[in-house]
Amino acid sequence: MMFRNIPLAEKLRPANLEDYLGQKHLVGAGAVLRKTIDSGNIPSMILWGPPGVGKTTLAFLISQHLSRPFFTLSAINSGVKDVRAVIENARETGGNAILFIDEIHRFSKSQQDSLLGAVEKGIIVLIGATTENPSFEVISPLLSRCQVYILKDLEKADLLQLLEKGKVFLEKELGKEIKLEETEALLRISGGDARKLLNALELTVGAESSQTVKIDNPLVLSVIQQNLALYDKGGEMHYDVISAFIKSVRGSDPNAAVYYLARMIEGGEDPKFIARRMIILASEDIGNANPNALLLATSCFQAVTMIGMPESRIILSQTATYLASSAKSNASYLAIGKAQEMIRKIGDLPVPVALRNTPTKLMKEIGYGQGYQYAHDFDQNFADMEFLPDKIKGTRFYNPGNNPRENELRARLRALWKKKYGY
Repeated sequence: MMFRNIPLAEKLRPANLEDYLGQKHLVGAGAVLRKTIDSGNIPSMILWGPPGVGKTTLAFLISQHLSRPFFTLSAINSGVKDVRAVIENARETGGNAILFIDEIHRFSKSQQDSLLGAVEKGIIVLIGATTENPSFEVISPLLSRCQVYILKDLEKADLLQLLEKGKVFLEKELGKEIKLEETEALLRISGGDARKLLNALELTVGAESSQTVKIDNPLVLSVIQQNLALYDKGGEMHYDVISAFIKSVRGSDPNAAVYYLARMIEGGEDPKFIARRMIILASEDIGNANPNALLLATSCFQAVTMIGMPESRIILSQTATYLASSAKSNASYLAIGKAQEMIRKIGDLPVPVALRNTPTKLMKEIGYGQGYQYAHDFDQNFADMEFLPDKIKGTRFYNPGNNPRENELRARLRALWKKKYGY
């Protein structure tokens, strides 16, 4: 039967860009990447996005669309020797070849270094795929030579369209009638991952021996629960467990946090991956409620980098339990979101003249910097002046959370600014 051979997700890979689902902001009509592809002159690039949203497929379709030689390596099982061998083969194409590296974030510094010369000289066009922030995982010299394109989660309409394609394909392949009576469980299990969605559909259909398969939520859940692995650091459960870990820390449950931490450690997860997630959480979910959280999380990353496993498990546990037990606030996270939203909405407003830089005599003569009050010349190191552009003066972006430390910050801001910002 087909379930022992090529996965359904592989069989349903689109053959051209017109059949590619999702990522309209990149490859839709007139979109930035589509224009670049159609020009025939693509740069080296990093495709950054969650699993199962079409990074590998997009790389392959780009090569097909441009009729270029396509080499592929997986960072999991390829070394410097493999990279050099591909580069030698690509050299013969006269700079016309595309090298796709899946999970490029798993490449070591030396492996990434081995790509630099070929990318810089135009021997290859590199397309790297990653689920991790390339700013952290790709060395600066290589990143500076690549355009980063961010892929988004697939929308519900895309997933339902994919489900229908999978259903039609399986009906023809197996000679069965498949009725999708409910799709909520399939969509929830997929988490927006096209591979997970099709795998779940394939498993559910394969578990039924009758000629007519009625797929509803209870059937899907019963079949999938029997087939889920405990933890696979390179597969689907990786993202479910790290999600549960983060939500447990955010939810102030150190017991659940250390349980999911143990799941990841036992599964062989990269300790730096865990530590990095805790740095983000320390700022996003704790912030000024406990500034020491960010210091400890940063120290945790440095420590596990120096120490390695198995001892790093103790450092990870200390940090995870501390973060979980800490007071929480997402006020800083919300503040930057509000500020960015306003900038996108109304654009860049003129900086008040008093705050402008005055590096030249002419700038001083036309008024730049006039009216600026140096805070340290005033009582409490505070000068009551306007810092925001006139159009949005009085706008409050930062609203301190209700916790002891931020209540102190709120009281100080209220004392300084009186009623201006509503503190």
